[in-house]
Amino acid sequence: MSEPTSDVSQLLFSLQLADSAFPSGLYTMSHGLEGFRQRGLVGPHEVGDLLEDLLRNSIGPADATALARAHDAARGGDLGQIQRVDRRLLATKLNQEMRAASVRSGRQLIRTAGALLDDPIITAYADLLTSRSTPGCQPVVSGICYAAAGVSVERAVAADLFAFASSFTGAALRLRLADHVSAQVILRGIAPTVEEVAAAAVERDIDDIGGFAP
Repeated sequence: MSEPTSDVSQLLFSLQLADSAFPSGLYTMSHGLEGFRQRGLVGPHEVGDLLEDLLRNSIGPADATALARAHDAARGGDLGQIQRVDRRLLATKLNQEMRAASVRSGRQLIRTAGALLDDPIITAYADLLTSRSTPGCQPVVSGICYAAAGVSVERAVAADLFAFASSFTGAALRLRLADHVSAQVILRGIAPTVEEVAAAAVERDIDDIGGFAP
């Protein structure tokens, strides 16, 4: 496992992974928002509320919790436990499109991570993905990457939740459910929810990975 880096370096890595320019494919997803819009279930004034509901009831109990438990396993060098988390998370994604998107993004992420971090767990897990011995869901791969960079599990979970929120508001922009100013207002307003959801995910057990699946 890579040696822990300075706090500033950890912060910069967190910002890098959460950046919309990072080539993981996360920012090309609509996270179900397009379907909500097509069915007339969400308008511009409901985007923030929907995002809050997804964070609390879907992303937090599932993706964020899986990231936290994968982070712990990576720090302990336990590939078997990472695979267990990965398979558990995939099994909770009942929507086929979301399953495929998470795996596609995770595989893109680990390819990029291999060029950024010299870490034996990343290398070993990339080999497992190549052999299709494990799904490679994006939150699990993110947990491995954050652990390799020495980023704390609390910061890692919060950063990934913010990345989801930023990607979600980006989809709202593309679907004309928000403009650039209102998207930033939503992101600012969601901060307390991210803090709350991250704290719960860090404490949640692997057997409790799941949540509401719209």
